[in-house]
Amino acid sequence: MQLLQDRLRKVELQYRVVNASISGDTTRGGLARLPRALTIHQPRLVIIELGGNDGLRAIPIEEIRRNLIRMIQLSRDAGADVLLTGIRIPPNYGPDYSARFQESFGAAAASAGASVTPFILNGIALTPDLMQADGIHPNAAAQPRMLDNVWPHLCPMLEDTGGHHVC
Repeated sequence: MQLLQDRLRKVELQYRVVNASISGDTTRGGLARLPRALTIHQPRLVIIELGGNDGLRAIPIEEIRRNLIRMIQLSRDAGADVLLTGIRIPPNYGPDYSARFQESFGAAAASAGASVTPFILNGIALTPDLMQADGIHPNAAAQPRMLDNVWPHLCPMLEDTGGHHVC
């Protein structure tokens, strides 16, 4: 969160970053909390970074996709642009579930009119020095690279105070 706020300041954009996430949450939990967060913060832009824990719990793909689509719709209805961050799960969940899980992010974004990052942990997930001991979650050293993975998709969505795109 702080890295994103710092980068926004560096490019002289007046956005305030709010982290409304809960560690270990699922799309179901995010969907339940989102309406209140939208009312309180009235964002211009929402980044949805959920789904990994759904996959690790083998929640049905249809439910994950439905929850993501609903979160995108709620955010857009509140006047916010949306960036959905794609994630993958370890291959031990089986090739069918893993492939359908990965595809669900692009499908949800396309269905509900959001932008999407292909894989937020690109260049991180297979680098042990950037992962926690569990091999699933990124560590603090991975955070700058995660921002670099998101930035090319986020930056074109950003506007200066005059309403001009900056990227």
